Amino acid sequence: MERADAVRDRGTDWLAGGGPDHEVVLSTRVRLARNLQGFPFSIRAGVDDRRRVLARVRSAIEGGTSLVEPDLLEMENLDSGQRRLLLERHLVSRDLIGNPDEDAPPGAALVLEGRRALGLMINEEDHLRLQTLLNGLQLVQAWQEVDRLDQELGGTLPYAFHHEFGFLTSCPTNVGTGLRASVLIHLPGLVLTKEIRKVLQGISQVGLTYRGLYGEGSEVVGNFFQISNQTTLGKTEEELIDHLARIVGQVIQYEKQARAILLREAPTVLEDKVGRAYGILSRAYTLPFDEMMNLISGLRLGLTLKLLRTPRVETLNRVMIFGQTAHLERMAGRSLDDADADVHRAAFVRRALAEDEEAARSAGPRRDLDLPGGSDGDDER
Repeated sequence: MERADAVRDRGTDWLAGGGPDHEVVLSTRVRLARNLQGFPFSIRAGVDDRRRVLARVRSAIEGGTSLVEPDLLEMENLDSGQRRLLLERHLVSRDLIGNPDEDAPPGAALVLEGRRALGLMINEEDHLRLQTLLNGLQLVQAWQEVDRLDQELGGTLPYAFHHEFGFLTSCPTNVGTGLRASVLIHLPGLVLTKEIRKVLQGISQVGLTYRGLYGEGSEVVGNFFQISNQTTLGKTEEELIDHLARIVGQVIQYEKQARAILLREAPTVLEDKVGRAYGILSRAYTLPFDEMMNLISGLRLGLTLKLLRTPRVETLNRVMIFGQTAHLERMAGRSLDDADADVHRAAFVRRALAEDEEAARSAGPRRDLDLPGGSDGDDER
């Protein structure tokens, strides 16, 4: 199932943009935690146990699922840069890849269906983490995709299940359904109108939680928030999905109202913020990641309010991912220190914006922004 070039474009379909409520919601993720009977949890498992779990799951997938031509990527077979690429694309967790400067955890693997972000992590915190990542607000669709894969694997693999508590997991907060659903949402309007604290407090009071771009423990940058359910016990999967969808729907309305207020009451301030963001991104020669994310937030806001014609939302999505250090190193064909990465990032963003601007002027076919070079994007375009 594994191919030499499997990392290059894997799990990038969600970057195309679009999807329901895409003006506010970038992506939807649904994940199910599962463990196998007869094996210690991953955090207590030895090397032999972890390899046996991997072998069982590999056999189940090869036996037939709805996954189309899946790739199974063992972390031990990937170099540090490749593992970091997967992390930057939100396809794996830090627990799965381990310390990038050290050997990968034995038995850790990722299964992906081509360019789609549908598949599973093996030997992460739990034996299995089934997951999908879709563009826009698609909680029901994401749940259905993961549920189908869960039913298929559960017909072959003996899941650890308790008649009273439900699916057993390493972390008590995942016991029950094992479901974690999250939405990556862009809230610049609420931040600029200083209403964000009130909204986040409300989220916390209704059984949800929020995090930064990279989940638990990460800081909020670029006004991007992950909103997710907090517990999984005592409710059905459908109830958890419905609750999150209703609350996120309310947050979307609050954000749209805040943007309308800004456009009506402070248009010059808003236009200046958007214009400065475009000016810096299109002209900067050094660009730290956090600054890039904050400026991209301004461009995304400007696009949704029709203050800008370019760049495309897809371009901004790809810049967010490909503008991270591991992707820049893959393009450069060498490791980069922080200062070098800032220079390469600025050049990458300048080129991306210029290509969209030229495409808009000529009204010709638009070329997708992608990792340049060979099978792993090692060469510069």
